[in-house]
Amino acid sequence: MTYETLDVNIDARGVAYVALNRPEKRNAMSAQLMDDLVDMATTIGTDDAIRAVVLSGKGNVFCAGGDLGWMKDQITADRATRMAESGRLAHMLYTLNTMPKPLIGRIHGAALGGGVGLACVCDVALAETGTKFGFTETRLGLIPATIGPYVIARMGEGFARRVFMSSRIFDTSEAETFGIIAKHVAADAMDAAVEAEVEPYLFVAPKAVAAAKAYARSLGPVIDIETINASVERLADIWEGEEATHGLDTFLNKTPARWAKPAD
Repeated sequence: MTYETLDVNIDARGVAYVALNRPEKRNAMSAQLMDDLVDMATTIGTDDAIRAVVLSGKGNVFCAGGDLGWMKDQITADRATRMAESGRLAHMLYTLNTMPKPLIGRIHGAALGGGVGLACVCDVALAETGTKFGFTETRLGLIPATIGPYVIARMGEGFARRVFMSSRIFDTSEAETFGIIAKHVAADAMDAAVEAEVEPYLFVAPKAVAAAKAYARSLGPVIDIETINASVERLADIWEGEEATHGLDTFLNKTPARWAKPAD
């Protein structure tokens, strides 16, 4: 299984180790990365030999959110193109969320924007102590739209409202309180912590695991095609606003947005 933006290794036990492999871009999500994740999840999801999947990131950061080049393309795109690209992200998250295999997140460095979305579609996510988290979209005049259904399902509305709108960066202790991660551990303890999550799946019936996961999802918040389409519409709407145009322009040109508090 070979991908341009993913490193995939499957051990003799049937555990698939999948790493985002754009370290030079802080594993930011490009169109290619999203497509590769969809193909990986679809392929592995139908492979009876796979017992569990561990998702991580190469380099210093798990995932910094949206790719800069991908975001630049959205500035000049028409609505139909923006919706198609938003739909690409939404489809990727939906595919990972519904993959009939247990998905264990191994997070380090930072998970921002869409990186938090990836953490929230994992069945369990672990983070190295010191990892930074944040929904940074509102700094750019955008909203965390397509990741929203998965974030709210994981955190609940109350916790989400603490950090969903402010773009505030928060640490692993808060991420654990919010339910984004199950726990945080020291870097030198991460291998053992991940193995402790993987091992139980080597002793249970794979089809029963898939059925139990699907049942758990059916009892939680509904994330169906209508929900996903609504999130795509929301993002397309906000992309067309003047704030998004200004925010992205200042971000790309490394100038302060008009709403940013001047430095003291």
